[in-house]
Amino acid sequence: MNDGVNGVALGVFIFFFLAVTAMGFLAARWRRAADEHTLDEWGLGGRSFGTWVTWFLLGGDLYTAYTFVAVPAAIYAAGAAGFFAVPYTILVYPLIFTFLPRLWSVSHRHGYVTTSDFVRGRFGSKGLSLAVAVTGILATMPYIALQLVGIQAVLDVMGVGGGDSTNWFVKDLPLLIAFGVLAAYTYSSGLRAPALIAFVKDTLIYIVIAVAIIYIPIKLGGFDEIFKAASAKYTAAGAGGIVPAEAGQWTYATLALGSALALFMYPHSVTATLSGRSREVIRRNTTILPLYSLMLGLLALLGFMAIAAGVKVTNGQLAIPQLFENMFPDWFAGVAFAAIGIGALVPAAIMSIAAANLFTRNIYKDFINPAATPRQETQVSKLVSLLVKVGALVFVLTMDKTVAINFQLLGGIWILQTFPSLVGGLFTRWFHRWALLGGWAVGMLYGTIAAYGVASPTQKHFGGSSKEIPGIGEIGYIGLTAFVLNVTVTVVLTFALRALKAPEGVDETSPGDYTADAGDPNVETELPPATADASH
Repeated sequence: MNDGVNGVALGVFIFFFLAVTAMGFLAARWRRAADEHTLDEWGLGGRSFGTWVTWFLLGGDLYTAYTFVAVPAAIYAAGAAGFFAVPYTILVYPLIFTFLPRLWSVSHRHGYVTTSDFVRGRFGSKGLSLAVAVTGILATMPYIALQLVGIQAVLDVMGVGGGDSTNWFVKDLPLLIAFGVLAAYTYSSGLRAPALIAFVKDTLIYIVIAVAIIYIPIKLGGFDEIFKAASAKYTAAGAGGIVPAEAGQWTYATLALGSALALFMYPHSVTATLSGRSREVIRRNTTILPLYSLMLGLLALLGFMAIAAGVKVTNGQLAIPQLFENMFPDWFAGVAFAAIGIGALVPAAIMSIAAANLFTRNIYKDFINPAATPRQETQVSKLVSLLVKVGALVFVLTMDKTVAINFQLLGGIWILQTFPSLVGGLFTRWFHRWALLGGWAVGMLYGTIAAYGVASPTQKHFGGSSKEIPGIGEIGYIGLTAFVLNVTVTVVLTFALRALKAPEGVDETSPGDYTADAGDPNVETELPPATADASH
């Protein structure tokens, strides 16, 4: 790692950072609506984005700076086991093709802004809606923190920020500036800011990966040499070479499957989806988003390249930024660092908006101020988006980075427990609302306790997301085990509650809502407060 500042790389990084900052503020004028003071406009971009804008927005949302840094870092540290991210993103797209268009349709028909809006309307339960909202906020907070960790990794490698400076303000000033800019343009422009910046972010990432996958192997003697070096490292470490041992196959498979089920349960994934202007836009995106999986597969290979290039870092998250620093000319290293930095700003903005929308619609409006006007909702959401980002910043500045990573893993376990309520509710109302709440509670409790008991070399608790599966004896993903328990409890309780004729709540949706498109008659983009609350 450089002892001084890489001036050229830093200059290029600052140029792109200033460019996207200007775009973030100008986005407030992009597709400006007559009434900007609604959550539809600020939090969903007016539900007006077409196929390509939605594609870039979803790509920018799902393939984050942390993805750019962590996936190859996992390969660098653990070998092919880190490739689990590639099959899970392949699995996820056929899955979302079955339910995302239905979610878009019913949300467009009833003016739903969040998944909790849908759950409340479908099952007539504010309690279940609150559980989904709280889970979404809790799962999103450490995810935002990890985007800031990604920025900090880049700054460290460039020689600014981080380090051992005793002056904490000087040490963290670059990160504070990046945070301030992110907070300002998100507040002013809402979802339009990350939607516009996503074009730059994804273009830079594709360019960097295309160059890296050609240029770095040429400098290292080809892929044969790269894989030989990687295999030698893993063999020397007792890992048995590049391919993981048979004992790790259950972990690999369950982690891939569980992650695929969880990905579109995250609030930011749904926020980007609901910004699409039609059902067909969502259907098209589920078919073209796999292009990002191709990029992810190539990105993962950078972990092997870092080994072959002799990159030595104490923090694995620095491996890929350091690889770029070592292998690229300074000016192109700046482009690569900008891609990672901007790759953090886009998802962090969307995540903070999504968490704020959940708080506003499903906590503030449902329980604090039911008579809130659209303008009040928007103002509260803007303020909460700032608070969410401040919380993530405090998390990064005051806690060890491994803690942020472990809590993000815990967030994945938690968010998966909302799957029965959301996806189950899109296809059937057979599940009883109280049974869904009971199943959610069991899944959350088991997942949290099981994760708490996992230790790692650096962490006594929450040291990983895999543990022995009860009754099977294999090591598997805790989130998937908790999900199975969740569904089992939900089904059993549903039978019991139906036998007891427990009240089921009012369903405000109808079968036609789940296939409606923007041009269909009687489509409402936002229900008046009185109508929206009539069934509660």
